[in-house]
Amino acid sequence: MNTAAPLPSSPTSKRARFGLSSALRAAAAPLRRGLLAGVIAAAALGGATGCATTTERLGLPALQTVPHVDLARYAGTWYEIATFPIRAQRGCTGVTATYTVRDDGEIDVFNRCRKYALDGPEDSVSGRARVTDKATNAKLEVSFFRPFWGDYWIIDLAPDYSYAVVGHPSRDYLWILARTPQIPEETYAGIVKRIEEKGYPLDRLVRTVQAPAAPVKVGSAR
Repeated sequence: MNTAAPLPSSPTSKRARFGLSSALRAAAAPLRRGLLAGVIAAAALGGATGCATTTERLGLPALQTVPHVDLARYAGTWYEIATFPIRAQRGCTGVTATYTVRDDGEIDVFNRCRKYALDGPEDSVSGRARVTDKATNAKLEVSFFRPFWGDYWIIDLAPDYSYAVVGHPSRDYLWILARTPQIPEETYAGIVKRIEEKGYPLDRLVRTVQAPAAPVKVGSAR
């Protein structure tokens, strides 16, 4: 039986492989610090893998965002309530994201979590976001290490900005965020229902461990 002979390994090809390996290791370093950084790499490299996205695989229509976002009101700290887990966030609890609008219109991003327990060691990563749809401010992209940027689409938002849902056009990534570590179960159920209506499969949705709500203090009778 005829078999093709292996290609010779030239010094040039060895250098190329070494260069690619070094580049991937360098790019992976910030990912180990967690949070949305993993999405940036996945989104940037997804087209090269040939893997169909959830949107493509299920034949879903284009993901719709909210009509408008007031970035000044959106700024501040958000608590992660639930997410589609990604490897970069493995072991993260008490996840928060803080957004600060810059004078140049871009947004500073600071993500933080506690590893393995709410009193565990802190892990954090800083990045930058910029608006890609100025008509709505609902489509942004985020970068934690240049030159890679990943889509950050706001697909649900409370009228009082008490909760938000961040998605990706692929429907492979999802975050439910709130201004407090806990939200009422009826509020969460309503959010999940709307997410499902947008075509997101719910089997991957996992609640994030956050500090419990503070007990209500009952005044004693005098």
